[in-house]
Amino acid sequence: MTPEPLVHHELCFGCGRTNLFGLLMEVESVGEGHVRGRGFVKQDHQGPVPGAAHPGVIAAALSEAMAFAAGAGAEPAAIELGLEATVPVGTFLEVDAHAHSSTDAEIDITATARVDGKQVATARGAYRRQ
Repeated sequence: MTPEPLVHHELCFGCGRTNLFGLLMEVESVGEGHVRGRGFVKQDHQGPVPGAAHPGVIAAALSEAMAFAAGAGAEPAAIELGLEATVPVGTFLEVDAHAHSSTDAEIDITATARVDGKQVATARGAYRRQ
């Protein structure tokens, strides 16, 4: 049986199924505080480098994965992004996020993004519990 993809709501830029301008990410849980998924980088996601995704789109994809790893009701408090390579349009961006530590108030998470097995970005996030 295939696990159900995680979805915030139908119009979410990252995972929403009806937001045709979004990433249409498919994210699933692979363990406690650990998620994996992917989204398709479309022409509409280009940034200042022709043919490459806008860095904000990469940040959004990693933020989406970290939000799912943090769990329901958690909100981002801080996100750091490291870009290692451009992401071509017309490719799948694969994300992996893992919650490492938490307190009653905050969850620390790391995430990576890959294209065709090559790491293209990393992120660290602190998410507040509500």
